[in-house]
Amino acid sequence: MIGSLFHLARNLRAGFVLAREGALALVDPSALPPAARFGLKMARLVERPQAGDGAARLSKALTRLGPSYVKFGQFLATRPDIVGVAAARDLERLQDRMPPFPRAEAVRMVEIALGRPIDVLFLEFSEPIAAASIAQVHRARIRTAEGEETVAVKVVRPGVREGFARDLQAMRAAARLFERMVPDAKRLKPLEIVEALARSVAVEMDLRLEAAAVSELAENTKDDPDFRVPKPEWDLTARDVLTTTWIEGIRLNDLAAIEAAGFDRVALGRTVIQSFLRHAIRDGYFHADMHPGNLFIDAEGRLVAVDFGIMGRLGMKERRFLAEILLGFIRRDYLRVAQVHFEAGYVPPHHSVEDFAQAIRAIGEPIHDRRADEISMAKLLTLLFEITALFDMATRIELVMLQKTMVVVEGVARNLDPKLDMWTTSEPVVRDWIERNLGPLGRAEQAGRGLWTLAGVIGDLPELALRAERVLNQLEDVTARGVSLNQDSVAAIGRAEARGNRWGVAALWIIAASLMIMLFRGFA
Repeated sequence: MIGSLFHLARNLRAGFVLAREGALALVDPSALPPAARFGLKMARLVERPQAGDGAARLSKALTRLGPSYVKFGQFLATRPDIVGVAAARDLERLQDRMPPFPRAEAVRMVEIALGRPIDVLFLEFSEPIAAASIAQVHRARIRTAEGEETVAVKVVRPGVREGFARDLQAMRAAARLFERMVPDAKRLKPLEIVEALARSVAVEMDLRLEAAAVSELAENTKDDPDFRVPKPEWDLTARDVLTTTWIEGIRLNDLAAIEAAGFDRVALGRTVIQSFLRHAIRDGYFHADMHPGNLFIDAEGRLVAVDFGIMGRLGMKERRFLAEILLGFIRRDYLRVAQVHFEAGYVPPHHSVEDFAQAIRAIGEPIHDRRADEISMAKLLTLLFEITALFDMATRIELVMLQKTMVVVEGVARNLDPKLDMWTTSEPVVRDWIERNLGPLGRAEQAGRGLWTLAGVIGDLPELALRAERVLNQLEDVTARGVSLNQDSVAAIGRAEARGNRWGVAALWIIAASLMIMLFRGFA
């Protein structure tokens, strides 16, 4: 009960800050039930007169609420299907920057995590050079078999886990209340979104997992001549510390430096797109935060990525889906694009494939009347997801993350080459993957894997038969005897249900009273 009150207090504070900064102006009242529309109208009475226009209000409110909400805002930037395109674009600009904590505290964290004095671990250890809500980065020097080497050392911020845990519990409580009060909320899966944020933050706060992400991406791309990632130093990595090779290079948004160094911007833009598509379609594992601050070009002209806290993963079904719809649009084969949606199970079978293909044609045909450099692949995928919503396609978080990452990647590539032809650049990667995986060789490999799986199932048949016999015996017992509940169990269920209803009603009254108090203070 006390925990519920704390969550309620935290959410009331968050609601007040959102209302005060004008962020509630982004909510569409027509999508809310009458009671919620009235509550929204009352809450907006406390809005600052100079709150500003548009989605900038949401960024300002989240910044005021603190690091957990800034991280939540950055996560929502990957979900334009929920917050809208305008809000998602504004949230992309949320800066996850925090004042650094002292070097002495970082040294203490490193020594605890690695179990040795800082002077034994490193030859040099700098003051912080960049700080965010979860961790900060130091430049250091180590001695290796090849000689001295410069490394980047990321250190988790003290107390960050406890703060995020409190805020995430409050967000879960708010998501559950939202699902109860708004009829259409379950389609948006608010609780699932909070849990996805919790998983993402948990990964970011365990730097061993980020090191593993670096290692996996490095293994996937070891034969790519135009892309590389830093190497993790496993002996100097723990849950709260990550050490990787230091990257010397030019940021991709520093166009003057790129040109001064003599690099080909057109070729570099093509490398950005093809690298991302290879990672997503070929490997099923991609860097999901490829903004210019995380991308460099090294002295050899290779694209280098850093900061692997947010990664995306696609299964074979999603990779085939992406490859086939992109190739379908390239070839104007809209019926095939529609069939892929149905084959993947994304669109319910009661809809017509032909009707869905007609809707897709409405997206595809206009782009073929434009110059290649005017066609946005990311915008096309955004429109496609809007159309699929009309055909009851449920939100696929992994595909939305892919689409959002593609928006960022396309922006980076177009900044390098404003006349980039996305389709010509993408087709070789997409076509090669389809020929390799869906052609005769790929079909033969799939058949071989299927036979191996079938052999395993046949080997397990005796055990499966015994399990089936036990289950049938248990079902016969239940059928013969029935399922009974004693009086204490029935009474306990009734008390729990009544208690839940009372707390729900009480929460609504407290929210209403708080809004009225805020209102009177606003007039005072």
